Parts: sequence; structure tokens; C-alpha cells
Amino acid sequence: MSRRLEKASLEYHEKPVPGKLAIQLTKPCETQADLSLAYTPGVAGPVRAIAADPDAAYRYTAKGNLVAVITDGSAVLGLGKVGALAGKPVMEGKAVLFKRFANVDVFDIEVTADTPEVFIDTVARIASGFGGINLEDIAAPHCFEIEHALAERLDIPVFHDDQHGTAIITAAGLLNALELQGKRLEEATIVCLGAGAAGVASMRLLVALGAQKSNIFMVDRKGVIHTGRQGLPNHKFAFAVDTDKRTLADAMEGADVFIGVSGPDLVTPAMLASMAPRPVVFALSNPDPEIAPEVARGVRDDLIMATGRSDYPNQVNNVLGFPFIFRGALDVCARSITQSMHIAAVEALRRLAKEPVPPEVLESYGVEQMAFGPDYIIPTPLDPRLMDFVAPAVACAAVEAGVARRPYPDHYPPCGG
Repeated sequence: MSRRLEKASLEYHEKPVPGKLAIQLTKPCETQADLSLAYTPGVAGPVRAIAADPDAAYRYTAKGNLVAVITDGSAVLGLGKVGALAGKPVMEGKAVLFKRFANVDVFDIEVTADTPEVFIDTVARIASGFGGINLEDIAAPHCFEIEHALAERLDIPVFHDDQHGTAIITAAGLLNALELQGKRLEEATIVCLGAGAAGVASMRLLVALGAQKSNIFMVDRKGVIHTGRQGLPNHKFAFAVDTDKRTLADAMEGADVFIGVSGPDLVTPAMLASMAPRPVVFALSNPDPEIAPEVARGVRDDLIMATGRSDYPNQVNNVLGFPFIFRGALDVCARSITQSMHIAAVEALRRLAKEPVPPEVLESYGVEQMAFGPDYIIPTPLDPRLMDFVAPAVACAAVEAGVARRPYPDHYPPCGG
């Protein structure tokens, strides 16, 4: 970060009041009568109703539109283990995105926890007042254990965005890119550089969508994850393959797809040149990708490429997913977020990318044209139709999966339509 940007960011966060969030009233509180309803004695009515039926909290409190964004500060952006409190600006930022894009209210919560068990227990004990839990910036491998344990214990959606948000947007873009390249996911050879939360979740989702595990080469700091390696943790062992490939360069040779969720400049021009015809390259390390688009296009003119950056085409940005996934889940008071809901979000994003782009989106990006093709495989974050496509698809999937407390909303388009 440049000194100028850092100075501007510090001033932005400090003035005119510290932070990026505030709480506002949703009911009149001007008169004695108002206050007697807001607090004692009138508040006893909803208290009794909720004590008799916990689901009444969705009717009488803000629970149904309230998400907790929670971190332990162990993997904050690209800054690493900075601690829970230092992660607060990022959690507030996530809250801003929830509110800006899907009108979802958020309390950000920073938990100082020495072990996954302490974190899990803390979150489980405070969860009942929320409609959903968005886990954020938690390092692997603990993130897998934490999400699984909380999903098992709680009856509200638990979603680790660094895992599933990235996986959903990646899958949507990849499926569209493969379609344009005349390839099928079921037959594609895939290299995934990075075996942390995003890499593992992305590969799990691609397998659910039809990719063959035997065609996936996951690469970590020690090289290709293969069946001959000893001491692999469970999340890596699940993707160990029987192969004599050992290095990233070995894995890249003849591959149809490269997905990078690792670090800058780890892919060389020679590696890219060795890939199969019409490759798909997702270099998602941010801010500096595994290979710069200018370099990649200088080597291959037959590729489709995506990055995590907004200044190149095909930005893989989690804001395309999590606000609207939670919006759909909250609107049916879902008990969980299922894999079928993940896949529904993938398919909704795929469909939206093939729709004509409205003039207001073109204007916001200062371009004359956007159309489904090599430089437009996923929607843009400022497309207002994301709410109309993703949230209903997720809500419909929740109803069909039997995890919805409420019926599919009347204001949404027909379920499955």
C-alpha cells in the first residue's frame, strides 16, 4: 500500500466519526407511549412470545435480517495473523458490503481465542440472536473444523466466505469460461495452486459440479499433493492423487485449467505455454496475481483469464455472492446453507452473465459494451440484477432442501423459474 493510500484510508476511517457503522432506530421513540412499547412494560409481550416459541424472534426482533460477521484475526486479508481487534476494520468493511448490496444488517464480532474449541464455544453461545453467521479471515486448517462444528451445533446458516464465497464465484466463472473454450468440466484437467480455505473449498465445489478428483492436481508449498506424501492433513489428503508429477511446472503441463489462490508471480511464462490449447487461467492472488494478465496474454492468445482485481476483466469478487446468498437464506429463515444452495448461486451467476447488460451498468464502468464472452464470464459487482438472480435462487434451493422455516417469498419470481 502506498503512503498516500494509507493516509487517505486512515482519514476515511477516522472522520467525521470513527469506523464505518452505526445503529439506527426502526420504530418511533418520541413519546412516553412509544418508550413504554420499546422497553418496559410493553416489551414483556414479545419476550413471552419468544420464550414460548423461539421462532417468534423472527417476527418480533431484528434476528431475521441480522448477520454476525465473526473473525479470530488469524488470516486477515493478506496481512496474516494480526489478531482479532486488528481485524475489526475488515469486519466493519464486510458489514458495509452486506448493507450496501443486500440491505442485510450486521454486527461485527472479534473473538480472541487461543484454540478452535474456545472460538467455537464462544460463537455458539452468542449465536441465538442472529439470523446467520458469516465467518471471516480464519486460517486453515482451523477454519474447516470451526465451520463444520458450528454448522452442526446451530440452527442458523453458517458460511465461511473465504471458503465458499470464493468457491461459488470461481465455479460460476470457470463453468462459463469452459463453455466458451469448448470444454467440459467433467473432462478438464485442473491445477489448483494453494491448498488453504479457498483452494480446498473451490475444488470440493467443482467436484460436486462434476469435476473428476483424479484430474485435479492441488499444489502447496511442497509441490503436488500426491498419495505418496506422508502426514497430510485430512483436507489435503482428500485431494491426493496417484501421480509422478511433483512440481507446479509438472502439473501445469497439458492442463486445461489453472486456479491460483496463493501468491504473486508463481506462474512462469514457460508454465503457461505448456498448458493445453484454449486454457482457462484464474490467477486470483490479490493484489498481485500468480501471473500478470499482460504477461499471460503475451504468451497465449487463446486463453480466458480472470483475476481478483477490479482493473482487469473477469474479476472474481466475493461480493457477487455473500450478500445475496444471505439475503435469500434470511428471507426464508433458513436453518443452514446447503451445498444445493451453493450450486443454485453458481447457476444464477452463470445465467446472469449471459443476459444483456443494462445501460446503467455500462455507464458505471465507463464502457460502451459488455457481452458474454472471453472478457465477460461473470457479472460485475455493481450489477443491480444480482439481487434478482442470486437471492431468489438461494431461497428456492433452501425451500427445496427442506431447511426453510418460511415459504418462498411472494415478492420473488416463481421458484425454479
